Amino acid sequence: MTTQQVETGKTVRFRILRQDNPKGASRWEEFEVPYRPGMNVISALMYIRQHPVTADGKPTTPVTWDMNCLEEVCGACSMVINGRPRQSCSALVDQLEHPIRLEPMKTFPVVRDLQVDRSRMFNALKKVKAWIPIDGSYDLGEGPRMPERKRQWAYELSKCMTCGVCFEACPNVSEKSSFIGPAPLSQVRLFNTHPTGAMNKDERLDAIMGEGGLANCGNSQNCVAACPKGIPLTTSIASLNRATTVHMFRKFFGSDHMVD
Repeated sequence: MTTQQVETGKTVRFRILRQDNPKGASRWEEFEVPYRPGMNVISALMYIRQHPVTADGKPTTPVTWDMNCLEEVCGACSMVINGRPRQSCSALVDQLEHPIRLEPMKTFPVVRDLQVDRSRMFNALKKVKAWIPIDGSYDLGEGPRMPERKRQWAYELSKCMTCGVCFEACPNVSEKSSFIGPAPLSQVRLFNTHPTGAMNKDERLDAIMGEGGLANCGNSQNCVAACPKGIPLTTSIASLNRATTVHMFRKFFGSDHMVD
Protein backbone atom coordinates (compact mmCIF):
# COMPACT_ATOMS: atom_id res chain seq x y z
CA MET A 1 0.00 0.00 0.00
CA THR A 2 1.41 3.39 -0.97
CA THR A 3 1.46 6.56 1.13
CA GLN A 4 -1.14 8.02 -1.20
CA GLN A 5 -3.47 5.12 -0.45
CA VAL A 6 -3.04 5.54 3.31
CA GLU A 7 -3.80 9.25 3.11
CA THR A 8 -7.08 8.86 1.24
CA GLY A 9 -8.53 6.35 3.69
CA LYS A 10 -11.07 5.34 1.04
CA THR A 11 -11.76 1.86 -0.27
CA VAL A 12 -13.46 0.50 -3.36
CA ARG A 13 -15.68 -2.56 -3.20
CA PHE A 14 -15.51 -5.15 -5.97
CA ARG A 15 -17.95 -8.00 -6.60
CA ILE A 16 -16.23 -10.66 -8.72
CA LEU A 17 -17.89 -13.70 -10.27
CA ARG A 18 -15.46 -16.55 -9.73
CA GLN A 19 -15.16 -20.09 -11.09
CA ASP A 20 -12.38 -22.49 -10.14
CA ASN A 21 -12.35 -24.49 -13.39
CA PRO A 22 -14.29 -24.79 -16.67
CA LYS A 23 -16.82 -27.23 -15.20
CA GLY A 24 -16.98 -25.75 -11.69
CA ALA A 25 -19.85 -23.80 -10.19
CA SER A 26 -19.65 -20.02 -10.19
CA ARG A 27 -19.85 -17.88 -7.05
CA TRP A 28 -19.63 -14.23 -6.10
CA GLU A 29 -16.89 -12.91 -3.85
CA GLU A 30 -16.49 -9.35 -2.59
CA PHE A 31 -13.25 -7.49 -1.97
CA GLU A 32 -12.26 -4.14 -0.48
CA VAL A 33 -9.42 -2.39 -2.28
CA PRO A 34 -7.68 0.78 -1.00
CA TYR A 35 -8.58 3.68 -3.26
CA ARG A 36 -5.92 5.49 -5.25
CA PRO A 37 -6.73 8.44 -7.53
CA GLY A 38 -6.59 7.43 -11.18
CA MET A 39 -6.58 3.69 -10.50
CA ASN A 40 -8.03 1.32 -13.08
CA VAL A 41 -9.66 -2.09 -12.70
CA ILE A 42 -6.39 -3.88 -13.52
CA SER A 43 -4.53 -2.17 -10.65
CA ALA A 44 -7.35 -3.19 -8.30
CA LEU A 45 -7.11 -6.80 -9.48
CA MET A 46 -3.35 -6.71 -8.92
CA TYR A 47 -3.97 -5.62 -5.34
CA ILE A 48 -6.49 -8.44 -4.84
CA ARG A 49 -3.98 -10.91 -6.26
CA GLN A 50 -1.41 -9.76 -3.71
CA HIS A 51 -3.98 -9.72 -0.89
CA PRO A 52 -6.43 -12.61 -1.57
CA VAL A 53 -8.77 -11.87 1.33
CA THR A 54 -12.51 -11.22 0.91
CA ALA A 55 -14.25 -8.15 2.29
CA ASP A 56 -15.42 -10.15 5.32
CA GLY A 57 -11.86 -11.22 6.13
CA LYS A 58 -11.86 -14.77 4.74
CA PRO A 59 -8.70 -15.98 2.91
CA THR A 60 -9.32 -17.05 -0.67
CA THR A 61 -7.37 -17.85 -3.82
CA PRO A 62 -5.93 -15.08 -6.06
CA VAL A 63 -8.26 -13.97 -8.85
CA THR A 64 -7.25 -15.08 -12.36
CA TRP A 65 -7.59 -12.89 -15.45
CA ASP A 66 -5.73 -12.16 -18.70
CA MET A 67 -3.71 -9.04 -19.40
CA ASN A 68 -0.71 -7.99 -21.43
CA CYS A 69 -0.04 -4.49 -22.79
CA LEU A 70 -2.15 -2.44 -20.30
CA GLU A 71 -2.57 0.17 -23.06
CA GLU A 72 -5.81 -1.03 -24.73
CA VAL A 73 -3.87 -2.47 -27.66
CA CYS A 74 -3.58 -6.23 -27.10
CA GLY A 75 -7.24 -6.94 -26.24
CA ALA A 76 -6.33 -9.58 -23.66
CA CYS A 77 -7.98 -8.02 -20.60
CA SER A 78 -11.57 -8.07 -21.86
CA MET A 79 -14.23 -8.75 -19.23
CA VAL A 80 -17.74 -7.64 -18.34
CA ILE A 81 -17.58 -4.61 -16.05
CA ASN A 82 -20.87 -3.47 -14.51
CA GLY A 83 -22.73 -5.41 -17.19
CA ARG A 84 -20.75 -3.98 -20.12
CA PRO A 85 -18.03 -5.86 -22.02
CA ARG A 86 -14.88 -3.74 -22.23
CA GLN A 87 -11.15 -3.55 -21.55
CA SER A 88 -10.28 -3.54 -17.86
CA CYS A 89 -7.03 -1.62 -18.41
CA SER A 90 -8.93 1.46 -19.63
CA ALA A 91 -11.78 1.15 -17.10
CA LEU A 92 -11.09 3.83 -14.47
CA VAL A 93 -12.52 3.29 -11.02
CA ASP A 94 -13.54 6.95 -10.72
CA GLN A 95 -15.80 6.59 -13.77
CA LEU A 96 -17.59 3.42 -12.66
CA GLU A 97 -20.66 2.83 -10.55
CA HIS A 98 -19.86 1.23 -7.17
CA PRO A 99 -19.71 -1.52 -6.11
CA ILE A 100 -17.89 -2.57 -9.26
CA ARG A 101 -19.06 -5.91 -10.69
CA LEU A 102 -16.58 -8.01 -12.67
CA GLU A 103 -17.68 -11.03 -14.69
CA PRO A 104 -16.10 -13.13 -17.45
CA MET A 105 -17.44 -12.76 -20.98
CA LYS A 106 -20.22 -15.35 -21.34
CA THR A 107 -19.76 -15.82 -25.10
CA PHE A 108 -16.57 -17.78 -24.51
CA PRO A 109 -15.94 -20.80 -22.23
CA VAL A 110 -14.58 -19.87 -18.82
CA VAL A 111 -11.10 -21.17 -18.02
CA ARG A 112 -11.00 -19.77 -14.50
CA ASP A 113 -12.53 -16.70 -12.85
CA LEU A 114 -12.32 -13.84 -15.38
CA GLN A 115 -10.13 -15.75 -17.83
CA VAL A 116 -11.89 -17.16 -20.92
CA ASP A 117 -10.95 -19.29 -23.91
CA ARG A 118 -11.29 -17.15 -27.08
CA SER A 119 -10.51 -20.02 -29.46
CA ARG A 120 -13.91 -19.60 -31.14
CA MET A 121 -12.89 -16.18 -32.40
CA PHE A 122 -9.42 -17.25 -33.52
CA ASN A 123 -10.85 -20.29 -35.34
CA ALA A 124 -13.27 -17.97 -37.14
CA LEU A 125 -10.34 -15.83 -38.29
CA LYS A 126 -8.69 -18.99 -39.62
CA LYS A 127 -11.88 -19.95 -41.44
CA VAL A 128 -11.96 -16.67 -43.36
CA LYS A 129 -8.18 -16.67 -43.91
CA ALA A 130 -7.75 -13.31 -42.20
CA TRP A 131 -4.20 -12.82 -43.38
CA ILE A 132 -2.26 -12.39 -46.61
CA PRO A 133 -0.57 -15.70 -47.52
CA ILE A 134 2.89 -14.92 -48.84
CA ASP A 135 5.53 -17.52 -49.65
CA GLY A 136 8.61 -16.17 -47.95
CA SER A 137 10.99 -18.59 -49.62
CA TYR A 138 11.87 -16.03 -52.29
CA ASP A 139 11.97 -12.28 -52.70
CA LEU A 140 8.70 -11.00 -54.10
CA GLY A 141 9.96 -7.45 -54.34
CA GLU A 142 8.11 -4.34 -53.32
CA GLY A 143 4.38 -4.86 -52.85
CA PRO A 144 1.69 -2.86 -54.63
CA ARG A 145 0.92 0.57 -53.23
CA MET A 146 -2.49 1.59 -51.90
CA PRO A 147 -4.02 5.00 -52.57
CA GLU A 148 -3.80 7.18 -49.46
CA ARG A 149 -7.58 7.54 -49.10
CA LYS A 150 -7.99 3.76 -49.20
CA ARG A 151 -5.10 3.23 -46.83
CA GLN A 152 -6.67 5.52 -44.24
CA TRP A 153 -9.95 3.61 -43.94
CA ALA A 154 -8.13 0.28 -44.16
CA TYR A 155 -6.09 1.39 -41.17
CA GLU A 156 -9.32 1.84 -39.19
CA LEU A 157 -10.26 -1.79 -39.89
CA SER A 158 -6.75 -2.95 -38.98
CA LYS A 159 -7.15 -1.58 -35.44
CA CYS A 160 -8.98 -4.78 -34.43
CA MET A 161 -7.19 -6.28 -31.43
CA THR A 162 -9.25 -9.50 -31.25
CA CYS A 163 -10.51 -8.54 -27.81
CA GLY A 164 -13.81 -10.41 -28.26
CA VAL A 165 -15.97 -7.53 -27.02
CA CYS A 166 -18.01 -7.50 -30.25
CA PHE A 167 -18.67 -11.23 -29.79
CA GLU A 168 -19.93 -10.63 -26.27
CA ALA A 169 -22.17 -7.75 -27.38
CA CYS A 170 -23.63 -9.57 -30.40
CA PRO A 171 -26.96 -11.36 -29.65
CA ASN A 172 -26.32 -13.72 -32.58
CA VAL A 173 -23.17 -15.21 -31.06
CA SER A 174 -23.98 -17.99 -28.60
CA GLU A 175 -23.28 -21.63 -27.80
CA LYS A 176 -26.24 -22.62 -30.01
CA SER A 177 -25.13 -20.49 -32.95
CA SER A 178 -22.33 -21.08 -35.44
CA PHE A 179 -22.09 -17.39 -36.38
CA ILE A 180 -18.44 -16.46 -36.93
CA GLY A 181 -18.92 -13.03 -35.38
CA PRO A 182 -18.46 -9.37 -36.38
CA ALA A 183 -14.66 -9.07 -36.11
CA PRO A 184 -13.82 -11.85 -38.62
CA LEU A 185 -16.30 -10.38 -41.10
CA SER A 186 -14.64 -6.98 -40.87
CA GLN A 187 -11.26 -8.61 -41.41
CA VAL A 188 -12.58 -10.22 -44.61
CA ARG A 189 -13.32 -6.75 -45.96
CA LEU A 190 -9.89 -5.50 -44.89
CA PHE A 191 -7.92 -8.26 -46.62
CA ASN A 192 -10.18 -8.48 -49.67
CA THR A 193 -9.55 -4.83 -50.49
CA HIS A 194 -5.80 -5.11 -50.00
CA PRO A 195 -3.97 -5.24 -53.38
CA THR A 196 -2.22 -8.49 -52.48
CA GLY A 197 -4.93 -9.96 -50.25
CA ALA A 198 -7.43 -9.70 -53.11
CA MET A 199 -5.89 -12.80 -54.70
CA ASN A 200 -7.79 -14.85 -52.08
CA LYS A 201 -10.93 -12.70 -52.27
CA ASP A 202 -13.22 -15.41 -53.68
CA GLU A 203 -12.05 -17.92 -51.09
CA ARG A 204 -12.95 -15.56 -48.25
CA LEU A 205 -16.32 -14.70 -49.75
CA ASP A 206 -17.14 -18.40 -50.13
CA ALA A 207 -16.29 -18.91 -46.45
CA ILE A 208 -18.68 -16.22 -45.20
CA MET A 209 -21.45 -17.37 -47.56
CA GLY A 210 -21.51 -20.77 -45.85
CA GLU A 211 -22.76 -22.03 -42.51
CA GLY A 212 -22.41 -19.46 -39.71
CA GLY A 213 -21.45 -16.73 -42.12
CA LEU A 214 -22.87 -13.41 -43.17
CA ALA A 215 -26.50 -14.58 -43.28
CA ASN A 216 -26.40 -15.20 -39.52
CA CYS A 217 -25.88 -11.51 -38.74
CA GLY A 218 -29.07 -9.99 -37.33
CA ASN A 219 -27.90 -6.38 -37.84
CA SER A 220 -28.46 -5.46 -34.18
CA GLN A 221 -25.47 -3.10 -34.43
CA ASN A 222 -24.47 -3.86 -30.83
CA CYS A 223 -20.99 -4.71 -32.07
CA VAL A 224 -20.15 -1.28 -33.45
CA ALA A 225 -21.48 0.37 -30.28
CA ALA A 226 -19.33 -1.85 -28.04
CA CYS A 227 -16.08 -1.88 -30.06
CA PRO A 228 -13.38 -0.15 -27.96
CA LYS A 229 -11.57 0.95 -31.12
CA GLY A 230 -14.62 2.39 -32.86
CA ILE A 231 -14.20 0.12 -35.88
CA PRO A 232 -17.06 0.54 -38.41
CA LEU A 233 -18.06 -3.12 -38.20
CA THR A 234 -21.59 -2.68 -39.57
CA THR A 235 -20.25 -0.71 -42.53
CA SER A 236 -17.99 -3.64 -43.35
CA ILE A 237 -20.88 -6.08 -43.04
CA ALA A 238 -23.01 -3.97 -45.40
CA SER A 239 -20.14 -3.88 -47.89
CA LEU A 240 -19.75 -7.65 -47.68
CA ASN A 241 -23.47 -8.12 -48.34
CA ARG A 242 -22.98 -6.36 -51.66
CA ALA A 243 -19.75 -8.25 -52.41
CA THR A 244 -21.24 -11.68 -51.73
CA THR A 245 -24.29 -10.90 -53.86
CA VAL A 246 -22.08 -9.98 -56.82
CA HIS A 247 -19.90 -13.03 -56.15
CA MET A 248 -22.94 -15.32 -56.12
CA PHE A 249 -24.17 -14.07 -59.51
CA ARG A 250 -20.73 -14.34 -61.02
CA LYS A 251 -20.46 -17.95 -59.88
CA PHE A 252 -23.96 -18.75 -61.11
CA PHE A 253 -23.46 -17.26 -64.57
CA GLY A 254 -19.90 -18.54 -64.89
CA SER A 255 -18.25 -15.13 -65.16
CA ASP A 256 -14.66 -15.02 -66.34
CA HIS A 257 -13.87 -12.19 -63.94
CA MET A 258 -10.95 -14.15 -62.50
CA VAL A 259 -8.94 -13.49 -65.69
CA ASP A 260 -9.43 -9.70 -65.48
